[in-house]
Amino acid sequence: MSFIRNILALLGLLVLLAVGWGYYTIGPKLEQFDPKFVSVYQEFAQRLLETGDPGVAMMWSVPVEEGIGVDEVVDSLKSQASTRNMLFVGESPFYQQVEAMTGEKDRYINFLSFCSAKIGKLMLEYKDHYSGFMPCRIALVEDKSGNLTLYSMNLDLMIHGGKTLPPELKEGALSVRKNIWEMMQAGAAGEF
Repeated sequence: MSFIRNILALLGLLVLLAVGWGYYTIGPKLEQFDPKFVSVYQEFAQRLLETGDPGVAMMWSVPVEEGIGVDEVVDSLKSQASTRNMLFVGESPFYQQVEAMTGEKDRYINFLSFCSAKIGKLMLEYKDHYSGFMPCRIALVEDKSGNLTLYSMNLDLMIHGGKTLPPELKEGALSVRKNIWEMMQAGAAGEF
């Protein structure tokens, strides 16, 4: 009996040492992280576990209201961007490229790109790697049943997923996040 107790005591000591070592080595690094990083990763992990798909877990999706057509959604997004000082910087009608290659009609898939030059400059001054997030894209996708949905990357991982961003950059990134989300909501409703 004393042998088992000694083994358990030794295991307990090893666990305490491991926790102490982890706190000592990882703790100072975690203090630099954004205060919301744990909740952002929890939300991502929850969506990943629910769907089993990392693409679904890291994207926003907003179904377009019934009766609202492609042109209304695109025009709404462009209009919403201009009222939010976001530049419409391009459109990639993917479905047209597919049709040109296959010679067959395909479902509507279009990528619309938006940017805030001022905030983009702040991002690039911070790290060149952030160019991969630029410009912000909103995809308008017709599913196989003919329903339209808007998709865009959830920017929370970029904003809160690591070290705290410099204040001006964080404020700008939060502004872009808000704008893209609100543009998707308005576009899905066909609002101008």
